[in-house]
Amino acid sequence: MSKSQFDFRQKIGQLLIVGFDDTAISSRLRSLLTRIQPAGVILFARNIVSAQQTHKLLKDCQSCVSTPLFSCVDMEGGTVDRLRDVIGPSPSAADVYSTGNRKLFRKHGATIGKACRAFGFNTDLAPVVDLPFEQSRSVMASRVVAADPKHAAVYAREFLAGLRLQHVLGALKHFPGLGAAALDTHKELPAVKKSFHQLWKQDIAPYCLLRRQAPMVLVSHAAYPLVTRDRTPASLSHKWITKILRKKIGYRGLVISDDLEMGGVLKAATVDEAAVGFIRAGGDVGLVCHLEEKIALSYEALIHQVEADPRFARRCHDSIVRVLTFKKKWKLPNRVPTPTTLIVRKLSREIWEFGEQVRMASVDHQIFSEESA
Repeated sequence: MSKSQFDFRQKIGQLLIVGFDDTAISSRLRSLLTRIQPAGVILFARNIVSAQQTHKLLKDCQSCVSTPLFSCVDMEGGTVDRLRDVIGPSPSAADVYSTGNRKLFRKHGATIGKACRAFGFNTDLAPVVDLPFEQSRSVMASRVVAADPKHAAVYAREFLAGLRLQHVLGALKHFPGLGAAALDTHKELPAVKKSFHQLWKQDIAPYCLLRRQAPMVLVSHAAYPLVTRDRTPASLSHKWITKILRKKIGYRGLVISDDLEMGGVLKAATVDEAAVGFIRAGGDVGLVCHLEEKIALSYEALIHQVEADPRFARRCHDSIVRVLTFKKKWKLPNRVPTPTTLIVRKLSREIWEFGEQVRMASVDHQIFSEESA
């Protein structure tokens, strides 16, 4: 094996963020992380028992990897809240938006960011900037805030700013928009039948408005046949990722995929094919969020393609450099203080108080709106 190929084996893991079932690091997980050296890990409710346990799990994962990890979680509030069983439920994006108070939009991000940091997370895969169209009402519900893309961007901008106050990275999702998707991409591959002009004026507008504020953009697994002329998911589409997100919008941050084990993308490709396809399309970091064998398959597929295709190797090199430069720029912390029982109690209290503040502000805003009508 040449030196360049050896270097790729050491660095190709920077193109993956991985998830697993464990609540504590096992010898098998330790071996996998040490071999792959991923860009990050992502935890779900299944991994989280307590703040102290979560912090130790993330610390043990970091001990296996030589570069700072993206320690990721989905914390939107409302129905997508991985910490609710430990510190209580955070209000949903829709509830916070209903207050009409930008200070509370920012406080939402800051409150969630503070909780993330205490548990050991440095990356929150939020906020959602999909628009609340009728087609996705049953799927998205309180995760979306406003039909006007400018208003959705205002909330997202403040939420991201709140996360930054707590030194937590955010990610806009789900590019180029799931608002008109009638099916859940966790299970199916929806086809959003909107023209590019419609998408540009509506669904894509928040990404244009926030292209300089968003550290990451997460790409969906929906298909947009009126744009691509086929049923290729956006996550595997060179047109969507490179031509539109990178070139037309001018986005310069990290492009990550939605979970490559989701049914939406698996309708179009196997997980290893999807990992290669996402990077080939211009993505930077693919999420493989559950099965260790799928993670290993994705990693080996990337290695194989690098060794077989010099053009793909250059594509990988560009993203590896972008990921490592990004980590250096954002100065991801290697150490976060272990949370104490007192800190957890205080967090629970703050989240409850914020929820009460949101409820009161929402009622006041509704009364004011009705009186003004």
